[in-house]
Amino acid sequence: MDRRRFLAGAGAAGAALLAGCSAEQVDSPTGTETDTPTGTGTEAAGTTVGETEGGGTLVVATYSSFIDAVSSSPGAWIKQQFESEFDADLVYQTPPNELDQYIQRANADVEIDADVYVGLNVDGLIRLDENLESGSLFAEAPDLAGAGDIKDGLGFDPKGRAVPYDTGYISLVWNATADGGEFVAPETFDGLLESQYRGDLIAQNPSTSATGRAFLLHTIKAKGEENYLDYWADLQENEVRILDEWDPAYAAYSNDEAPMVVSYSTDQVYANRQGQDMDRHQIRFLNDQAYANPEGMARFASTDSPELAQSFMEFVLRPEVQAEIAVRNVQFPAVTDAEFGEEHAEYEQYAQVPPEAVSFTYDELRGNLQGWIEEWSRQIASN
Repeated sequence: MDRRRFLAGAGAAGAALLAGCSAEQVDSPTGTETDTPTGTGTEAAGTTVGETEGGGTLVVATYSSFIDAVSSSPGAWIKQQFESEFDADLVYQTPPNELDQYIQRANADVEIDADVYVGLNVDGLIRLDENLESGSLFAEAPDLAGAGDIKDGLGFDPKGRAVPYDTGYISLVWNATADGGEFVAPETFDGLLESQYRGDLIAQNPSTSATGRAFLLHTIKAKGEENYLDYWADLQENEVRILDEWDPAYAAYSNDEAPMVVSYSTDQVYANRQGQDMDRHQIRFLNDQAYANPEGMARFASTDSPELAQSFMEFVLRPEVQAEIAVRNVQFPAVTDAEFGEEHAEYEQYAQVPPEAVSFTYDELRGNLQGWIEEWSRQIASN
């Protein structure tokens, strides 16, 4: 079988998502874009892209906006740089149901025609471990050059399969020009409940949005499992507006329908690139915190190119590559020694790191995450 050709039949056979929340990777601070950057060779979503002739081939599975966001995305740059150094062709697979595609294939005992997965998060790993019927989809990560420089606290896989390569921080974005320039966002979760902020916040549904899910988890961190639903009831009383995805939520915010939106602490990076008024893109870390949402990569257990896969993972962890991925993916690098250089000085100026990053561990989320979301949906989304 040609390893560089995507087996599209299984995608149609298993198009429905598995039980559990989807790992929504297009939910990003740059928005969901459909135009393709020049030179990616991208075809329709769910196909293999970037196929070329040559020596060995590395097939990298990922989410579509990693390679085709019109604003900026790292995929094309990674492909070009990797192929220029290694005697290999890098080919992307972007199935529309992302990780679920490979879980379904593994359960159907169908060949996994990929070597590395880029874009894992803790939600996806939990979904994998709860739905994979037998065997291992991903192998334990090898000893990687550069892994020792990964920031403390970003590791999210207790089984050692996923290696972090970037992270985002969920925060509030607020508009300092609202109310005639008098608006100031609250500094705490409790402050959001004050009557002066009635109707001022746009959030996302945690069952359909990665940002919404992170914000829900942050409220559970802040208020506790026993009290988070009461807190959300109070938010509802204060007329919080909840939309399904980040895109419509951010669009509503941009159209001045409310002066605050749940988004990303890299918002000013994108705003600066677009020449927008920075007063409309202020960042607020409630309780001086933000919820961390790291992404990882893992080697498929069935790969027949384990050494090339390892070389790719080490390449991604290089300081200069980490900086480029962070800038193009509008996220933060996973390593402590990322090399941005003068050409990326504006990124370092506008990308804001919270005083404290918070998150739940894999063990804390497994067995709880879906229940928390379902309880929220019954009490909040149904009202």
